[in-house]
Amino acid sequence: MSSDGTLSIIDRKKDLVKLQAGEYVSLGKVEACLKLCPLVDNICSFANSMEMYTVAVVVPNPKNLQELADSLKISCDWSDLCSNPEITEHVLKQMKSLAQGTLQKFETPQKISLTDEVWTPDSGLVTDSLKLKRKPLSEHYASVVSQMYR
Repeated sequence: MSSDGTLSIIDRKKDLVKLQAGEYVSLGKVEACLKLCPLVDNICSFANSMEMYTVAVVVPNPKNLQELADSLKISCDWSDLCSNPEITEHVLKQMKSLAQGTLQKFETPQKISLTDEVWTPDSGLVTDSLKLKRKPLSEHYASVVSQMYR
C-alpha cells in the first residue's frame, strides 16, 4: 500500500501466462505434474508471451540422476552431471513421457536446464514452506531462461 492509499500489484496475481499462439498456460499446473517425475526434486517453469512453448529449470534428484548416469555409463561430478547434454536430454524425455495425457503439448517444457544448486529458504528462492518464489527465481535464472529460448 502506497502513502496515498492506493494498492500496487508488483507481480502476477495468478501464474497464468499467454503464449504467442494465444494459449494460456498455468505454470503451477505444469510444475505440479512434472514434480511427479522421479528424476525431479524441484522445478520452476517459465513462459514467454513471445514464444510458442515453455521452458523449465530443474533441480534433479541426486540419487535417481546418479542411477541414470550409471546406466548411461557416464561418470563425473555432480556439477558436470547437471550440465551434461545427454543427461539433460534423458531427463527431458522422461518428463515429456510423464506429461503425455496430462499436459497439452504447448504446456510441456520443450527445453530444460538442470541446476546443481539446491533451492532452500536460505537461498531466497523458495519460502519456508518450500513454495517457489517466482520473481527471485526469474531474476536468478534470467540468463539461463533466455539461453533456452535462443
